[in-house]
Amino acid sequence: MSMAATFVRRLEGKVAIITGGASGIGESTARLFSKHGAKILIADVQDDLAKNVCKDLESSAIFVHCDVTKESDVENVVNTAVAKYGKLDIMINNAGIAGAVKPNILDNEKSDFEQVININLVGAFLGTKHAARVMIPNRSGSIISTASVCSTIGGGGSHAYTSSKHGLVGLTRNTAVELGQHGIRVNCVSPYLVPTPLAKDALKLDDDGCKRAYSNLKGVVLGPEDVAEAAMYLASDESKYVSGHNLLVDGGYTIVNAGLCLFASIYNCNQEQNKPLFLVVL
Repeated sequence: MSMAATFVRRLEGKVAIITGGASGIGESTARLFSKHGAKILIADVQDDLAKNVCKDLESSAIFVHCDVTKESDVENVVNTAVAKYGKLDIMINNAGIAGAVKPNILDNEKSDFEQVININLVGAFLGTKHAARVMIPNRSGSIISTASVCSTIGGGGSHAYTSSKHGLVGLTRNTAVELGQHGIRVNCVSPYLVPTPLAKDALKLDDDGCKRAYSNLKGVVLGPEDVAEAAMYLASDESKYVSGHNLLVDGGYTIVNAGLCLFASIYNCNQEQNKPLFLVVL
């Protein structure tokens, strides 16, 4: 006799703040966390989108307008979580922008660079700071930031975006060392290209263009729900001894040697056409 699998709510009773939770990866994370029993505070500047998500999630989610570059806004959303639910278990620093994509540094404006750093890195700093403020007395908590494959490689994004994501990993590691003494875990998730509205607008790609983008793992297309699943692992008790970690969700993209991939593709092509391959090593 077969028995239906029992659905386990992995975040039952947890309280989570998700910045940038109105769309893209943040929205998928909010929906998944809610499904698994968490109470959600969506912190975003996209009021209408955020309210629609909260309406779908009904009593499990509320919206708090929050510009992550303003410390008073970040402080307010953390205080709201504690006032309404008595605690904060999970802080997801997800809000971010790609900024202007200008590969030539001579074309980059200081103001554009600072805007990306302020939202992507300073915003995560403020989220981490104020989450720690209320988590330290409880001696527990999980802080997770959304980084990118650009946190570990160069050439994958603009100078500002890549700098912000490298800095995010440094912030994660440094705060993990400090906050670990209080039972608080700090990690980040680094996804490859996800076809969110932000990514498609920044790179001028449609859904098909995103699917055609180079990937090492064939037959699989990365979606925002996959990044949300990675965040849920780091938010749940299943990762109770994981801290200071940069979890790459990239299908092996960042370990690939592009030169060897080119060689392999040429080799395979010649094998199919039954032609010899001449390799000159300089």
